[in-house]
Amino acid sequence: MIRRFVTSGFAVITLLAALHASDAGAAECGRLERLELPHATITSAVIVEAGAFTPPANAAPAHGYPPLPAFCRVAGISRPVAGSSIRFEVWMPMSGWNGKFVGVGNGAWAGTMPYPAMVDTLSKGYATAATDGGHEGSPLDASFAAGHPEKLVDFGHRALHETTVIAKAVIHAYYDRQASRSLFASCSTGGRQGLMEAYRYPHDYDGISSMAPANPVVALMVGSLWTSAAVSKDTASRIPPAAFGLVHKAVLAHCDANDGVKDGIIGAPQRCDLDPSALQCKPGADSVDCLTAPQVVALRAIFQGPRNPRTGQPIYPGFALGSETMLPAQASGEGPIAPVLSYFRDLVYNDPQWDFRSFDYDRDVSLAMAAHDGATGVPASGLDAYLSSGRKLLLSHGWSDPLVPPMASVEFYRAMAAHLDTEAATNARLFMIPGMGHCGGGDGPFVFDVIAILEQWVETDRAPERIVASNPPGAPARTRPLCPFPREAVYSGTGSTDDEKNFRCEPTLPH
Repeated sequence: MIRRFVTSGFAVITLLAALHASDAGAAECGRLERLELPHATITSAVIVEAGAFTPPANAAPAHGYPPLPAFCRVAGISRPVAGSSIRFEVWMPMSGWNGKFVGVGNGAWAGTMPYPAMVDTLSKGYATAATDGGHEGSPLDASFAAGHPEKLVDFGHRALHETTVIAKAVIHAYYDRQASRSLFASCSTGGRQGLMEAYRYPHDYDGISSMAPANPVVALMVGSLWTSAAVSKDTASRIPPAAFGLVHKAVLAHCDANDGVKDGIIGAPQRCDLDPSALQCKPGADSVDCLTAPQVVALRAIFQGPRNPRTGQPIYPGFALGSETMLPAQASGEGPIAPVLSYFRDLVYNDPQWDFRSFDYDRDVSLAMAAHDGATGVPASGLDAYLSSGRKLLLSHGWSDPLVPPMASVEFYRAMAAHLDTEAATNARLFMIPGMGHCGGGDGPFVFDVIAILEQWVETDRAPERIVASNPPGAPARTRPLCPFPREAVYSGTGSTDDEKNFRCEPTLPH
């Protein structure tokens, strides 16, 4: 049976067979290769039998993937404008579909399909979709956009939107009904993509979870460059991992109890007032147990964040105290990390010999902002249409994130909330996660089902008042409540500090 219908604002011609309530067969999957979509082509539509999914060689290792149910795997390419080539995939359970769709995002500069996120989502019964961000290559390489402005637009926002619209049409064609809910959940670049969806395409998703959003991209690149340059400008400024460990011990000794319990987790880094100069070596002391004067200067710069040398104005937040053991991820003393080096070398200067020490934090910041911020950045004042319509935004960020400073999310949330009316502001919440690194890991409990939490909020209109996070499997059992910012988890004074039931969410304690 052939019929024409309208999905997500454009007409599609779809082939529909008699389908059962939520189950669809192999024949219906194969017929999706003939699905006609504006400026997009389905290149394959095949059934993957239960437990048979094998990721490509360049994908994340398969040993971490749970066994998957049988699903219809649709792949294709969208070319909405000249210069665009957006690969996408849509996965749909053959049986047991819960009737809902979840989009997932990318990491760093994208370039690959985020199969681990798709696997996780499909295994929970959702139809899911993802894109490569409009180009194929290493997520560490920004050169794909050099001389190709449309590819930067694809990476910035168009690729995910195109994929979302196509996914909804494919899901409708396969199941003969639309998804009852559309959600998006991702971290880092994916977190920024979620914000961008809410900003530019507010009708794509009913709810968005944006964890540790790498936003705005240009300011984040400048901040990361500043961090790596602080310890790479000369050998005297370099801080080895052991010295970062020394700093972390000092931070714990000085600030661990600031949140009301001494547990090896900095729960309130914004109230930690340890001055790096307290760790500076006394004259004649062995620097193994202290920091040299250049190292103190470098550490202070990392925590302060980049500033305009002419005006003194902050450009992007620095990192929070408590993140020290993870900071070597980009403060290694070897210069900028690959995604940052590639951005400035390939996109800003187009100079393979570019020297990061030559960067001007006044003139060059303006140059990069003018060239790239419009396509890749989300302003805090830009989410009015999304939130005023009743759609939900769940922001979260680890306080010990060593790649995207956590205060970036705090500042974004504060500015966004100040710009919204009272009713719209209730549709966005921020949860800071003590001890968590970038998208996971760290000293504190960080495991929770963000999709389930977002879905419940969307469907009941009851905002989460408390999220219970746990340690990952294999680690000592520990649970903690995560509280809506600016509230914090406060120990009741009795019972185990490893049990979330013994904590209350209370207003932020005074600094």
